[in-house]
Amino acid sequence: MPRILIVEDDVAIAIALEDDLRLEGHDVEVVRDGESATKRAREAAFDLIVLDVMLPKKDGFDVCRELRRTGIASMILLLTARTAETEKVLGLDLGADDYMTKPYSPKELRARIRALLRRTTRESGEPTTINFGDCEVDFSRGELRRAGRVVPTTPLEFKLLGLMARRAGRVLTRRVLIDEVWGKETAITERVVDNQITNLRKKIEPSPETPRYLRSVRGIGYRFDPDAVTQS
Repeated sequence: MPRILIVEDDVAIAIALEDDLRLEGHDVEVVRDGESATKRAREAAFDLIVLDVMLPKKDGFDVCRELRRTGIASMILLLTARTAETEKVLGLDLGADDYMTKPYSPKELRARIRALLRRTTRESGEPTTINFGDCEVDFSRGELRRAGRVVPTTPLEFKLLGLMARRAGRVLTRRVLIDEVWGKETAITERVVDNQITNLRKKIEPSPETPRYLRSVRGIGYRFDPDAVTQS
C-alpha cells in the first residue's frame, strides 16, 4: 500500500484530499506546517509527498530543498497558488517531481498522483534496458539501438537520453540537466542543452520536427513521454 504524506495548512483541502486518497487505497498522513513535514519525511518512508508551497513555519520550497539535500528520495508533488513560470521552475530545480496550480481539478490531481506512484514502482530497481517505439537504450552495453541497429551517440548524448528516459514523466529544467549530465561546476549555456536535445531527436524520433518522446515544456525544460517507456 503506497504511503502518502499530505502537507497542507488549509484544513478543508487537507481533509478532502485525505478522504479521496484513502478511498483509493492509500495509507495517508497529514501535517499542517513545513517544519512538521521535514520531521515526518525524515522519520518515515513515504512514496509520495503532496506539498503545498504556502505553509506556516517553513514554505514548501524550503522543505523540498532540505529533503533533497538530506537524500530523501520520495516523489514530491508541489501544490502552488502561484502561477508565475519562475515559481514552477524554482520548484522543479529544487527537486520536485511535478507541480499543480491551485485551484486544481481533484480528478487531475488524483491522476497525477497515480502517475507518480507508477514511476516510484518503475524506479525501485535500476533497469538494464529501456524501450520506446523502435528504440532501445541498453545501459549494460552503453548503446542506443533503433530497429535493432546501433545508433552512434556521444557519451553526453547517451547520458542525457538515459537520464531523461529513466525519469520519464518528470519535467527536467535545463539547469537540472546541466548539473546532472555536464556537472555542477561546468560553465555552459542552456542553449547547449537545446542543441543536444535537437541532436537526440534526430536519432530517436519518427519525426524530429514534431517530437513524440523528448517533449518541450515551454519556458521550463523537457519531459520524456512516460507512456512510451517500458523497462527491463
